[in-house]
Amino acid sequence: MMTGIHNKMCWSRALHAGWLLLLVQFLCLEAVPISMDKTKVLEPAKKTEEAPASVDTGLHYDRYLREVIDFLEKDQHFREKLHNTDMEDIKLGKLAKELDFVSHHVRTKLDELKRQEVNRLRTLIKAKQDLEGGNDIAVDHQALLKQFEYLNHMNPHTFEVDDLDRLIKSATKDLENYDKERHEEFKKYEMTKEHDRQEHLKTLDEDERKKEEEHYEEMKKKHADHPKVNHPGSQNQLKEVWEEGDGLDPEDFDPKTFFNLHDSNGDGFFDEQELEALFTKELEKIYDPTNEEDDMVEMEEERLRMREHVMNEVDSNKDRLVSLEEFLVATKKKEFLEPDSWETLEQNQAYTDEEMKEFEDHLVQQEQDLYQKADDLQKQRDELERQQEQLNAQKVELQQAVEHMEKLKSQKVEPPPEIHGNAVPEMHEVDNQLHHEQGAHQVQEQEPEPQVQQHTPQEHHEHQDPAQQGLPQTHQDLPPGHQDAAHDQPNLP
Repeated sequence: MMTGIHNKMCWSRALHAGWLLLLVQFLCLEAVPISMDKTKVLEPAKKTEEAPASVDTGLHYDRYLREVIDFLEKDQHFREKLHNTDMEDIKLGKLAKELDFVSHHVRTKLDELKRQEVNRLRTLIKAKQDLEGGNDIAVDHQALLKQFEYLNHMNPHTFEVDDLDRLIKSATKDLENYDKERHEEFKKYEMTKEHDRQEHLKTLDEDERKKEEEHYEEMKKKHADHPKVNHPGSQNQLKEVWEEGDGLDPEDFDPKTFFNLHDSNGDGFFDEQELEALFTKELEKIYDPTNEEDDMVEMEEERLRMREHVMNEVDSNKDRLVSLEEFLVATKKKEFLEPDSWETLEQNQAYTDEEMKEFEDHLVQQEQDLYQKADDLQKQRDELERQQEQLNAQKVELQQAVEHMEKLKSQKVEPPPEIHGNAVPEMHEVDNQLHHEQGAHQVQEQEPEPQVQQHTPQEHHEHQDPAQQGLPQTHQDLPPGHQDAAHDQPNLP
Protein backbone atom coordinates (compact mmCIF):
# COMPACT_ATOMS: atom_id res chain seq x y z
CA MET A 1 0.00 0.00 0.00
CA MET A 2 2.87 2.37 0.83
CA THR A 3 4.39 1.90 -2.58
CA GLY A 4 1.12 2.77 -4.29
CA ILE A 5 0.76 5.98 -2.19
CA HIS A 6 4.36 6.95 -2.88
CA ASN A 7 4.01 6.54 -6.63
CA LYS A 8 0.79 8.51 -6.71
CA MET A 9 2.28 11.33 -4.65
CA CYS A 10 5.26 11.46 -7.03
CA TRP A 11 3.30 11.87 -10.25
CA SER A 12 0.24 13.64 -8.96
CA ARG A 13 1.88 17.10 -8.89
CA ALA A 14 1.66 17.14 -12.68
CA LEU A 15 -2.09 16.59 -12.66
CA HIS A 16 -3.00 20.13 -11.63
CA ALA A 17 -0.85 22.11 -14.01
CA GLY A 18 -2.82 24.43 -16.23
CA TRP A 19 -6.28 22.99 -15.87
CA LEU A 20 -8.21 26.07 -15.04
CA LEU A 21 -6.17 27.67 -17.78
CA LEU A 22 -7.78 25.05 -20.02
CA LEU A 23 -11.14 26.27 -18.81
CA VAL A 24 -10.10 29.89 -19.32
CA GLN A 25 -8.39 29.58 -22.68
CA PHE A 26 -9.62 26.17 -23.88
CA LEU A 27 -6.16 25.44 -25.15
CA CYS A 28 -4.32 22.20 -24.69
CA LEU A 29 -1.54 23.23 -22.39
CA GLU A 30 1.63 21.22 -22.61
CA ALA A 31 4.21 20.40 -20.01
CA VAL A 32 7.33 22.42 -20.69
CA PRO A 33 10.95 21.59 -19.92
CA ILE A 34 12.22 23.14 -16.71
CA SER A 35 15.56 23.24 -14.97
CA MET A 36 16.79 19.92 -13.59
CA ASP A 37 15.00 19.08 -10.35
CA LYS A 38 17.31 17.04 -8.17
CA THR A 39 14.46 16.14 -5.84
CA LYS A 40 12.82 14.05 -8.58
CA VAL A 41 14.31 10.65 -7.87
CA LEU A 42 12.71 8.81 -10.76
CA GLU A 43 13.02 11.59 -13.32
CA PRO A 44 14.85 10.21 -16.38
CA ALA A 45 17.80 12.08 -17.79
CA LYS A 46 16.94 14.36 -20.69
CA LYS A 47 18.61 12.92 -23.77
CA THR A 48 17.16 14.74 -26.76
CA GLU A 49 14.80 17.63 -27.33
CA GLU A 50 11.36 16.08 -27.60
CA ALA A 51 7.89 17.48 -28.02
CA PRO A 52 6.39 18.03 -24.55
CA ALA A 53 3.54 15.75 -23.57
CA SER A 54 0.13 16.99 -22.50
CA VAL A 55 -0.43 17.34 -18.78
CA ASP A 56 -2.86 14.77 -17.42
CA THR A 57 -5.55 15.97 -15.04
CA GLY A 58 -6.08 12.67 -13.32
CA LEU A 59 -9.82 12.97 -14.02
CA HIS A 60 -11.52 9.84 -15.28
CA TYR A 61 -13.00 11.87 -18.14
CA ASP A 62 -9.67 13.52 -19.01
CA ARG A 63 -9.62 12.34 -22.64
CA TYR A 64 -13.17 13.49 -23.29
CA LEU A 65 -12.43 16.89 -21.78
CA ARG A 66 -9.32 17.37 -23.88
CA GLU A 67 -11.01 16.37 -27.14
CA VAL A 68 -13.89 18.77 -26.51
CA ILE A 69 -11.39 21.58 -25.85
CA ASP A 70 -9.45 20.74 -29.00
CA PHE A 71 -12.49 21.12 -31.26
CA LEU A 72 -13.86 24.23 -29.54
CA GLU A 73 -10.47 25.93 -29.84
CA LYS A 74 -10.66 25.51 -33.62
CA ASP A 75 -13.77 27.69 -33.85
CA GLN A 76 -12.75 31.34 -34.31
CA HIS A 77 -15.95 32.86 -32.87
CA PHE A 78 -15.82 30.77 -29.72
CA ARG A 79 -12.11 31.49 -29.29
CA GLU A 80 -12.69 35.25 -29.38
CA LYS A 81 -15.54 35.05 -26.87
CA LEU A 82 -13.40 32.95 -24.61
CA HIS A 83 -10.64 35.54 -24.35
CA ASN A 84 -13.14 38.27 -23.51
CA THR A 85 -15.05 36.34 -20.82
CA ASP A 86 -14.32 36.66 -17.12
CA MET A 87 -13.51 33.55 -15.14
CA GLU A 88 -16.52 33.98 -12.89
CA ASP A 89 -18.78 34.24 -15.93
CA ILE A 90 -17.26 31.02 -17.25
CA LYS A 91 -18.04 29.28 -13.96
CA LEU A 92 -21.59 30.64 -14.05
CA GLY A 93 -22.13 29.09 -17.48
CA LYS A 94 -22.28 32.26 -19.62
CA LEU A 95 -19.59 31.02 -21.96
CA ALA A 96 -21.43 27.75 -22.58
CA LYS A 97 -24.25 29.67 -24.26
CA GLU A 98 -21.85 30.67 -27.03
CA LEU A 99 -21.90 27.06 -28.17
CA ASP A 100 -25.00 27.86 -30.25
CA PHE A 101 -22.84 30.01 -32.51
CA VAL A 102 -20.17 27.39 -33.14
CA SER A 103 -19.81 26.10 -36.70
CA HIS A 104 -21.77 23.08 -37.85
CA HIS A 105 -18.60 21.10 -38.48
CA VAL A 106 -17.42 21.55 -34.87
CA ARG A 107 -20.87 20.74 -33.47
CA THR A 108 -20.94 17.53 -35.49
CA LYS A 109 -17.57 16.49 -34.07
CA LEU A 110 -18.75 17.29 -30.54
CA ASP A 111 -21.87 15.15 -31.07
CA GLU A 112 -19.68 12.26 -32.12
CA LEU A 113 -17.39 12.72 -29.10
CA LYS A 114 -20.36 12.62 -26.73
CA ARG A 115 -21.76 9.44 -28.26
CA GLN A 116 -18.35 7.80 -27.90
CA GLU A 117 -18.14 8.90 -24.26
CA VAL A 118 -21.63 7.60 -23.46
CA ASN A 119 -20.75 4.25 -25.06
CA ARG A 120 -17.55 4.13 -23.00
CA LEU A 121 -19.49 4.72 -19.79
CA ARG A 122 -22.04 2.07 -20.71
CA THR A 123 -19.23 -0.40 -21.32
CA LEU A 124 -17.76 0.40 -17.91
CA ILE A 125 -21.14 -0.04 -16.24
CA LYS A 126 -21.69 -3.39 -17.96
CA ALA A 127 -18.19 -4.59 -16.99
CA LYS A 128 -18.84 -3.62 -13.38
CA GLN A 129 -22.13 -5.49 -13.38
CA ASP A 130 -20.43 -8.60 -14.81
CA LEU A 131 -17.73 -8.50 -12.14
CA GLU A 132 -20.38 -8.29 -9.43
CA GLY A 133 -22.12 -11.37 -10.81
CA GLY A 134 -25.04 -9.58 -12.37
CA ASN A 135 -24.34 -10.44 -15.99
CA ASP A 136 -27.80 -12.00 -16.30
CA ILE A 137 -29.56 -8.94 -14.89
CA ALA A 138 -30.90 -6.23 -17.16
CA VAL A 139 -28.96 -2.98 -16.64
CA ASP A 140 -30.70 0.39 -16.58
CA HIS A 141 -27.93 2.43 -18.22
CA GLN A 142 -30.02 5.57 -18.27
CA ALA A 143 -30.38 5.52 -14.48
CA LEU A 144 -26.75 4.65 -13.84
CA LEU A 145 -25.52 7.42 -16.13
CA LYS A 146 -26.87 9.93 -13.60
CA GLN A 147 -23.74 9.42 -11.51
CA PHE A 148 -21.64 11.05 -14.25
CA GLU A 149 -22.32 14.73 -13.73
CA TYR A 150 -20.08 16.04 -16.50
CA LEU A 151 -22.55 15.24 -19.31
CA ASN A 152 -26.29 15.33 -19.88
CA HIS A 153 -27.36 11.69 -19.70
CA MET A 154 -30.91 12.48 -20.85
CA ASN A 155 -29.61 13.22 -24.33
CA PRO A 156 -26.87 10.71 -25.25
CA HIS A 157 -26.72 11.70 -28.94
CA THR A 158 -25.94 15.40 -29.28
CA PHE A 159 -23.58 17.82 -27.52
CA GLU A 160 -25.62 20.77 -26.25
CA VAL A 161 -25.06 23.92 -24.18
CA ASP A 162 -25.87 21.99 -21.00
CA ASP A 163 -23.10 19.49 -21.77
CA LEU A 164 -20.47 22.22 -21.99
CA ASP A 165 -21.78 23.88 -18.84
CA ARG A 166 -21.69 20.57 -16.95
CA LEU A 167 -18.21 19.80 -18.21
CA ILE A 168 -16.78 23.14 -17.05
CA LYS A 169 -18.42 23.02 -13.61
CA SER A 170 -17.50 19.36 -12.98
CA ALA A 171 -13.86 19.87 -13.92
CA THR A 172 -13.64 23.00 -11.75
CA LYS A 173 -15.17 21.24 -8.73
CA ASP A 174 -13.13 18.06 -9.13
CA LEU A 175 -9.85 19.95 -9.43
CA GLU A 176 -10.64 22.10 -6.40
CA ASN A 177 -11.16 18.95 -4.32
CA TYR A 178 -8.05 17.26 -5.62
CA ASP A 179 -5.58 18.92 -3.25
CA LYS A 180 -7.78 18.01 -0.30
CA GLU A 181 -7.72 14.35 -1.37
CA ARG A 182 -3.93 14.46 -1.65
CA HIS A 183 -3.64 15.80 1.89
CA GLU A 184 -5.88 13.02 3.18
CA GLU A 185 -3.77 10.42 1.43
CA PHE A 186 -0.61 11.84 2.97
CA LYS A 187 -2.19 11.85 6.42
CA LYS A 188 -3.05 8.17 6.07
CA TYR A 189 0.49 7.49 4.88
CA GLU A 190 2.01 9.16 7.95
CA MET A 191 -0.35 7.40 10.38
CA THR A 192 0.34 4.03 8.74
CA LYS A 193 4.08 4.61 8.96
CA GLU A 194 3.85 5.41 12.68
CA HIS A 195 1.54 2.47 13.31
CA ASP A 196 3.95 0.08 11.60
CA ARG A 197 6.84 1.48 13.63
CA GLN A 198 5.00 0.93 16.91
CA GLU A 199 4.03 -2.60 15.90
CA HIS A 200 7.66 -3.35 15.05
CA LEU A 201 8.78 -2.14 18.48
CA LYS A 202 6.42 -4.62 20.12
CA THR A 203 8.34 -7.50 18.52
CA LEU A 204 11.68 -6.44 20.06
CA ASP A 205 13.12 -7.10 23.48
CA GLU A 206 13.94 -4.26 25.83
CA ASP A 207 17.52 -3.66 24.61
CA GLU A 208 16.61 -3.81 20.94
CA ARG A 209 13.64 -1.52 21.51
CA LYS A 210 15.87 1.02 23.23
CA LYS A 211 18.35 0.98 20.33
CA GLU A 212 15.54 1.34 17.81
CA GLU A 213 14.09 4.34 19.63
CA GLU A 214 17.50 5.99 19.84
CA HIS A 215 18.03 5.45 16.11
CA TYR A 216 14.61 6.93 15.34
CA GLU A 217 15.32 10.07 17.37
CA GLU A 218 18.71 10.40 15.73
CA MET A 219 17.15 10.29 12.25
CA LYS A 220 14.58 12.94 13.21
CA LYS A 221 17.34 15.19 14.48
CA LYS A 222 19.42 14.75 11.32
CA HIS A 223 16.45 15.53 9.11
CA ALA A 224 15.66 18.71 11.04
CA ASP A 225 19.29 19.84 10.79
CA HIS A 226 19.12 21.66 7.45
CA PRO A 227 19.74 25.22 6.16
CA LYS A 228 17.11 27.87 6.68
CA VAL A 229 14.18 27.55 4.31
CA ASN A 230 12.96 30.77 2.74
CA HIS A 231 9.29 31.67 2.82
CA PRO A 232 7.84 30.38 -0.50
CA GLY A 233 7.08 33.20 -2.92
CA SER A 234 8.98 35.78 -0.88
CA GLN A 235 11.59 38.17 -2.25
CA ASN A 236 14.41 36.23 -0.59
CA GLN A 237 13.20 32.95 -2.06
CA LEU A 238 12.86 34.33 -5.59
CA LYS A 239 16.17 36.14 -5.38
CA GLU A 240 17.88 32.87 -4.50
CA VAL A 241 16.40 31.28 -7.66
CA TRP A 242 17.46 34.37 -9.63
CA GLU A 243 21.04 34.07 -8.38
CA GLU A 244 21.63 30.30 -8.17
CA GLY A 245 19.25 29.06 -10.83
CA ASP A 246 19.43 31.84 -13.38
CA GLY A 247 23.00 32.92 -12.63
CA LEU A 248 22.09 36.61 -12.30
CA ASP A 249 23.19 39.26 -9.85
CA PRO A 250 20.75 39.45 -6.92
CA GLU A 251 21.17 43.24 -6.88
CA ASP A 252 19.62 43.35 -10.36
CA PHE A 253 16.52 41.40 -9.37
CA ASP A 254 13.47 42.54 -11.34
CA PRO A 255 10.06 40.88 -10.74
CA LYS A 256 8.82 41.33 -14.31
CA THR A 257 12.01 39.91 -15.80
CA PHE A 258 11.87 37.05 -13.31
CA PHE A 259 8.29 36.26 -14.33
CA ASN A 260 9.14 36.20 -18.02
CA LEU A 261 12.17 33.97 -17.40
CA HIS A 262 10.10 31.34 -15.58
CA ASP A 263 6.90 31.55 -17.63
CA SER A 264 8.24 28.57 -19.56
CA ASN A 265 5.50 28.35 -22.18
CA GLY A 266 5.14 32.09 -22.56
CA ASP A 267 1.38 32.19 -22.04
CA GLY A 268 1.47 35.03 -19.51
CA PHE A 269 0.60 32.83 -16.52
CA PHE A 270 2.35 30.78 -13.87
CA ASP A 271 0.50 27.48 -13.84
CA GLU A 272 0.92 25.06 -10.97
CA GLN A 273 3.80 23.15 -12.53
CA GLU A 274 5.75 26.30 -13.33
CA LEU A 275 5.12 27.60 -9.84
CA GLU A 276 6.26 24.39 -8.13
CA ALA A 277 9.47 24.45 -10.18
CA LEU A 278 10.42 27.61 -8.29
CA PHE A 279 10.57 25.66 -4.99
CA THR A 280 13.17 23.13 -6.10
CA LYS A 281 16.06 24.92 -4.40
CA GLU A 282 14.19 25.14 -1.11
CA LEU A 283 13.22 21.46 -1.19
CA GLU A 284 16.83 20.45 -1.87
CA LYS A 285 17.77 22.07 1.44
CA ILE A 286 15.46 19.68 3.31
CA TYR A 287 15.40 16.46 1.31
CA ASP A 288 18.09 14.29 -0.20
CA PRO A 289 17.03 10.96 -1.77
CA THR A 290 20.33 9.38 -0.65
CA ASN A 291 19.69 10.10 3.05
CA GLU A 292 17.96 7.53 5.23
CA GLU A 293 16.28 10.22 7.30
CA ASP A 294 14.61 11.95 4.33
CA ASP A 295 11.25 10.68 3.05
CA MET A 296 10.48 11.56 -0.57
CA VAL A 297 6.73 11.22 0.03
CA GLU A 298 7.03 13.95 2.63
CA MET A 299 8.96 16.05 0.12
CA GLU A 300 6.00 15.95 -2.29
CA GLU A 301 3.67 17.03 0.51
CA GLU A 302 6.03 19.91 1.30
CA ARG A 303 5.98 20.93 -2.35
CA LEU A 304 2.17 20.94 -2.33
CA ARG A 305 2.08 23.05 0.85
CA MET A 306 4.40 25.63 -0.70
CA ARG A 307 2.40 25.89 -3.89
CA GLU A 308 -0.92 26.18 -2.04
CA HIS A 309 0.50 28.90 0.18
CA VAL A 310 1.65 31.01 -2.76
CA MET A 311 -1.63 30.49 -4.61
CA ASN A 312 -3.61 31.65 -1.58
CA GLU A 313 -1.52 34.82 -1.31
CA VAL A 314 -1.13 35.70 -5.00
CA ASP A 315 -4.02 34.14 -7.00
CA SER A 316 -6.59 36.84 -6.35
CA ASN A 317 -9.28 35.58 -8.76
CA LYS A 318 -8.86 31.94 -7.63
CA ASP A 319 -8.47 30.52 -11.12
CA ARG A 320 -5.47 28.43 -10.02
CA LEU A 321 -3.20 30.55 -12.20
CA VAL A 322 -0.89 33.46 -11.41
CA SER A 323 -0.98 36.16 -14.04
CA LEU A 324 1.79 38.73 -14.49
CA GLU A 325 -0.46 41.40 -13.02
CA GLU A 326 -1.22 39.30 -9.92
CA PHE A 327 2.48 38.53 -9.52
CA LEU A 328 3.55 42.18 -9.70
CA VAL A 329 0.88 43.20 -7.19
CA ALA A 330 2.09 40.53 -4.76
CA THR A 331 5.73 41.73 -4.95
CA LYS A 332 4.65 45.06 -3.40
CA LYS A 333 3.04 43.49 -0.33
CA LYS A 334 4.66 43.26 3.08
CA GLU A 335 4.40 39.46 3.01
CA PHE A 336 6.71 39.48 -0.01
CA LEU A 337 9.25 41.94 1.37
CA GLU A 338 9.25 40.92 5.07
CA PRO A 339 7.76 37.43 5.33
CA ASP A 340 7.39 35.33 8.44
CA SER A 341 9.59 32.28 8.87
CA TRP A 342 8.38 29.17 7.05
CA GLU A 343 7.50 26.18 9.19
CA THR A 344 8.47 22.99 7.43
CA LEU A 345 6.54 19.76 7.53
CA GLU A 346 8.41 18.24 10.47
CA GLN A 347 7.24 21.20 12.55
CA ASN A 348 3.61 20.49 11.68
CA GLN A 349 2.36 17.01 12.47
CA ALA A 350 0.02 15.83 9.75
CA TYR A 351 -2.51 14.26 12.15
CA THR A 352 -3.91 14.72 15.64
CA ASP A 353 -3.92 12.20 18.47
CA GLU A 354 -7.66 11.74 18.01
CA GLU A 355 -7.20 11.00 14.31
CA MET A 356 -4.46 8.49 15.11
CA LYS A 357 -6.68 6.68 17.61
CA GLU A 358 -9.55 6.57 15.15
CA PHE A 359 -7.19 5.27 12.47
CA GLU A 360 -5.88 2.49 14.72
CA ASP A 361 -9.41 1.51 15.74
CA HIS A 362 -10.25 1.26 12.06
CA LEU A 363 -7.21 -0.97 11.49
CA VAL A 364 -8.27 -3.22 14.38
CA GLN A 365 -11.75 -3.54 12.90
CA GLN A 366 -10.28 -4.34 9.49
CA GLU A 367 -8.06 -6.99 11.07
CA GLN A 368 -11.03 -8.57 12.83
CA ASP A 369 -12.99 -8.60 9.59
CA LEU A 370 -10.08 -10.29 7.84
CA TYR A 371 -9.82 -12.93 10.56
CA GLN A 372 -13.55 -13.57 10.29
CA LYS A 373 -13.30 -13.93 6.53
CA ALA A 374 -10.30 -16.24 6.92
CA ASP A 375 -12.22 -18.36 9.42
CA ASP A 376 -15.21 -18.57 7.07
CA LEU A 377 -12.95 -19.55 4.20
CA GLN A 378 -11.30 -22.25 6.33
CA LYS A 379 -14.70 -23.69 7.22
CA GLN A 380 -15.65 -23.70 3.57
CA ARG A 381 -12.39 -25.44 2.76
CA ASP A 382 -12.94 -28.10 5.43
CA GLU A 383 -16.45 -28.72 4.14
CA LEU A 384 -15.18 -29.05 0.59
CA GLU A 385 -12.49 -31.50 1.72
CA ARG A 386 -15.12 -33.56 3.56
CA GLN A 387 -17.28 -33.64 0.47
CA GLN A 388 -14.27 -34.61 -1.61
CA GLU A 389 -13.51 -37.50 0.72
CA GLN A 390 -17.09 -38.71 0.38
CA LEU A 391 -16.85 -38.50 -3.38
CA ASN A 392 -13.56 -40.42 -3.33
CA ALA A 393 -15.12 -43.16 -1.18
CA GLN A 394 -18.08 -43.41 -3.52
CA LYS A 395 -15.70 -43.60 -6.44
CA VAL A 396 -13.80 -46.49 -4.84
CA GLU A 397 -17.03 -48.35 -4.14
CA LEU A 398 -18.14 -47.83 -7.70
CA GLN A 399 -14.84 -49.12 -9.06
CA GLN A 400 -15.06 -52.22 -6.84
CA ALA A 401 -18.61 -52.88 -8.02
CA VAL A 402 -17.54 -52.59 -11.65
CA GLU A 403 -14.59 -54.94 -11.10
CA HIS A 404 -16.89 -57.47 -9.38
CA MET A 405 -19.32 -57.37 -12.27
CA GLU A 406 -16.50 -57.84 -14.77
CA LYS A 407 -15.24 -60.82 -12.78
CA LEU A 408 -18.67 -62.48 -12.73
CA LYS A 409 -19.02 -61.86 -16.42
CA SER A 410 -15.65 -63.50 -17.23
CA GLN A 411 -16.46 -66.55 -15.07
CA LYS A 412 -19.63 -67.21 -17.06
CA VAL A 413 -17.84 -66.98 -20.39
CA GLU A 414 -14.65 -68.88 -19.48
CA PRO A 415 -15.19 -71.66 -16.84
CA PRO A 416 -12.20 -72.61 -14.68
CA PRO A 417 -9.89 -75.40 -16.19
CA GLU A 418 -10.34 -79.07 -15.01
CA ILE A 419 -7.59 -81.45 -13.67
CA HIS A 420 -6.43 -83.85 -16.44
CA GLY A 421 -4.37 -87.08 -16.47
CA ASN A 422 -2.01 -87.71 -13.55
CA ALA A 423 -1.97 -84.09 -12.31
CA VAL A 424 -1.81 -84.01 -8.52
CA PRO A 425 -1.53 -80.99 -6.29
CA GLU A 426 2.10 -79.99 -5.95
CA MET A 427 2.05 -80.07 -2.17
CA HIS A 428 0.86 -83.69 -2.17
CA GLU A 429 3.82 -84.74 -4.38
CA VAL A 430 6.26 -83.02 -2.07
CA ASP A 431 4.78 -84.75 1.00
CA ASN A 432 5.00 -88.20 -0.62
CA GLN A 433 8.56 -87.57 -1.73
CA LEU A 434 9.58 -86.53 1.77
CA HIS A 435 7.82 -89.58 3.23
CA HIS A 436 9.74 -92.03 0.99
CA GLU A 437 13.06 -90.26 1.54
CA GLN A 438 12.67 -90.48 5.33
CA GLY A 439 11.76 -94.20 5.07
CA ALA A 440 14.79 -94.95 2.92
CA HIS A 441 17.08 -93.14 5.29
CA GLN A 442 15.80 -95.19 8.23
CA VAL A 443 16.31 -98.45 6.30
CA GLN A 444 19.90 -97.55 5.48
CA GLU A 445 20.67 -96.90 9.13
CA GLN A 446 19.02 -100.03 10.56
CA GLU A 447 19.59 -102.65 7.84
CA PRO A 448 22.93 -102.87 6.10
CA GLU A 449 21.30 -105.03 3.47
CA PRO A 450 18.11 -104.28 1.64
CA GLN A 451 14.99 -106.02 2.88
CA VAL A 452 11.51 -106.33 1.58
CA GLN A 453 9.37 -103.60 3.00
CA GLN A 454 6.23 -104.77 4.79
CA HIS A 455 3.01 -102.97 4.17
CA THR A 456 -0.30 -102.87 5.79
CA PRO A 457 -3.34 -103.75 3.73
CA GLN A 458 -4.13 -100.07 3.43
CA GLU A 459 -0.56 -99.29 2.29
CA HIS A 460 -0.68 -102.26 -0.09
CA HIS A 461 -3.88 -100.88 -1.51
CA GLU A 462 -2.27 -97.52 -1.98
CA HIS A 463 0.64 -99.11 -3.88
CA GLN A 464 -1.68 -101.02 -6.15
CA ASP A 465 -2.48 -97.91 -8.23
CA PRO A 466 0.59 -95.76 -8.22
CA ALA A 467 -0.76 -93.74 -11.13
CA GLN A 468 -3.79 -92.65 -9.12
CA GLN A 469 -1.63 -91.72 -6.12
CA GLY A 470 0.76 -89.73 -8.21
CA LEU A 471 3.77 -92.03 -7.43
CA PRO A 472 6.41 -93.30 -9.85
CA GLN A 473 5.24 -96.31 -11.90
CA THR A 474 8.71 -97.89 -12.34
CA HIS A 475 11.42 -98.64 -9.90
CA GLN A 476 13.75 -96.35 -11.78
CA ASP A 477 11.53 -93.46 -10.75
CA LEU A 478 11.68 -94.45 -7.05
CA PRO A 479 13.95 -92.57 -4.69
CA PRO A 480 17.33 -94.20 -3.80
CA GLY A 481 17.04 -97.08 -1.29
CA HIS A 482 13.64 -98.13 -2.59
CA GLN A 483 14.61 -99.45 -5.98
CA ASP A 484 15.91 -102.85 -4.60
CA ALA A 485 12.80 -103.44 -2.56
CA ALA A 486 10.67 -102.72 -5.50
CA HIS A 487 12.69 -105.16 -7.64
CA ASP A 488 12.11 -108.12 -5.27
CA GLN A 489 8.33 -107.71 -5.29
CA PRO A 490 6.39 -109.65 -7.93
CA ASN A 491 4.35 -107.84 -10.50
CA LEU A 492 0.74 -107.69 -9.53
CA PRO A 493 -1.97 -108.50 -12.06
